[in-house]
Amino acid sequence: MPSFRLPNGPAMRAVITAGGLVDGAFAEAIGTRVKALAPFGTRTLLDVALDAVRGAGIDGIAVVGGAEVRAHLGERDVRIVEAAPDGGTNVLRALAAWPLERFVYLTSDMPFATAGALRDLIDRSAEFGLTMALADVDAYEARFPSAPAHSVTLGGERIANGNAFVLAPWAVGAVQALATKFFDARKSLPKLAMLLGPMMCLRFATKRLTIADLEDYGRRRLGVAVGALRGCDPGLCYDVDTLADYEYAVAHAGSP
Repeated sequence: MPSFRLPNGPAMRAVITAGGLVDGAFAEAIGTRVKALAPFGTRTLLDVALDAVRGAGIDGIAVVGGAEVRAHLGERDVRIVEAAPDGGTNVLRALAAWPLERFVYLTSDMPFATAGALRDLIDRSAEFGLTMALADVDAYEARFPSAPAHSVTLGGERIANGNAFVLAPWAVGAVQALATKFFDARKSLPKLAMLLGPMMCLRFATKRLTIADLEDYGRRRLGVAVGALRGCDPGLCYDVDTLADYEYAVAHAGSP
């Protein structure tokens, strides 16, 4: 398959993060502590991401992972970036994987990611320095009925947020400067609010914060065009954070 290229542009690259570990009942259920290596049909979650990237015709793949991921990949044509014990460092290593080229950044825990979904995201990202995939909640819930919640409401608009991003090389430095702070604060609304500043916090507290506000904030902080792309494939928005997420995905693996 020919490599994916933007119109009159360089080949698209990809980086996949696969350093996340699980424990307890989750690790027992999947037979490994490495979430990316959880079985999914005849493949693993990591294989799903790799197949989506290859199917999209992307030329050049890097995977952030440890020894077990390296052993799983074997002789495949994939560059391994050694994973660190902490997720924040792995984010930085992923961002540094393709310093001079546009690339798609995705996590390895999206069991329903497809080549078509990635191609659509990439096609729609050409005019931006940084994009994030979003899906309409109605489409998400139709695709994944009774699934664990993966949505947020902003300014009265319900969306499912994705785990796939496209970055231009000129955006990487600015994103790196904020990446670890946002990673550390990602599960704490008060910490996220402190990063966003008082006016954004006020808008959030009064339920007036919109996606457009976040895009404007990103443009001001990063100095590049930021796009939150609605209407992306819901498969880019279902990720496996918990054992319940994994069990749902396995049970619905044959769903259209």
